Amino acid sequence: MLQPKLTPARFWTLSAAGALGFLAFWVVAAQSGLVPRMFLPGPLQVLERLVQLMHEPFAGYTLQMHLLSSLQRFALGYGLAVCVGIPLGLLMAWFRSVDRIVTPVFEAVRFVAPIAWVPFAALWFGTGIGGPMLIIFMGAFPPVLINTYRGAKHVDKKYIEASNMLGAGPWRGITQVLLPAAVPSIVSGLRVSAGLGWQSLVGAELIVASSGVGYMLVKGQASLSTATVMSGMIAIGIVGLVIDVLLRRLEQAIETRRGL
Repeated sequence: MLQPKLTPARFWTLSAAGALGFLAFWVVAAQSGLVPRMFLPGPLQVLERLVQLMHEPFAGYTLQMHLLSSLQRFALGYGLAVCVGIPLGLLMAWFRSVDRIVTPVFEAVRFVAPIAWVPFAALWFGTGIGGPMLIIFMGAFPPVLINTYRGAKHVDKKYIEASNMLGAGPWRGITQVLLPAAVPSIVSGLRVSAGLGWQSLVGAELIVASSGVGYMLVKGQASLSTATVMSGMIAIGIVGLVIDVLLRRLEQAIETRRGL
C-alpha cells in the first residue's frame, strides 16, 4: 500500500524529532556513568572541542585546514574517476570490442575494496598526494563507469540506427546520442561515486597522509582525545552531506529540465 507523500512541514518535524531523540540518547548514555567520560563525552563537550579545533591547531593544522586538505585530495581523485569513467563507459556501450576488452579486467578489479589498495599506495607514493588519490579513484571509479555504461546501453536502438543512417560517425553518435540519453544515469552514478570516494578518502588518510581529517582522527585516537575523534567524525559527516545535497540538486535540475 502506497504511503501518502510527506508535506515539507511534517518532513522537517520528523527529522527534528529524530535528531532530538538521538541527542537525548547520547546525553543519557554520557551521563549514566556506564561509559567513562573520557571515552564518551557529552554533546556539549564535543561541540566545545569542535569550536576549539576551528581556532587552535591540532596535528599541525586547524580543522578547516584539515578539511581543505581532504577536499583537495577528494577533488583530484574524484575528478580523475569522472574524467576516466564517463568516456570509458560511453566507449564500452558503443564499441563491442572495447566492452569485451575492458569488462573482464574491470569486473575483477571493482570487487577489491578501496582500502585494500592502501599498502600499494603507501609503497608507491608514501604520504604524498598520489596515495590518497589512488584510493579515492578506486572507490569512486566503478559507480561512474557502471552507471554511464548502463545508461548508454538503454538508449533506444532506433536513435542509434537513425544516426548511422544519417552518416554520423562514432564521435557524433557517442556525444550527440549516447551521452544526452545517459545523463540521468550518469548523475545518479556521480552521487554514489562521491559517497564512496569520500569514505575511501578518510580510510586513506588514516594510513597514508600527514594531514586531513582522517589523519586528525588518528592523532586524536593516539592522544586518547575522544572529543577530537568525534568532532572529526561530525565534520566528515557534514561535508559528505553537503556534497550529496549539491549532487542531488544537480540531479533534480536535470530531471526538471528533461521533464521527468
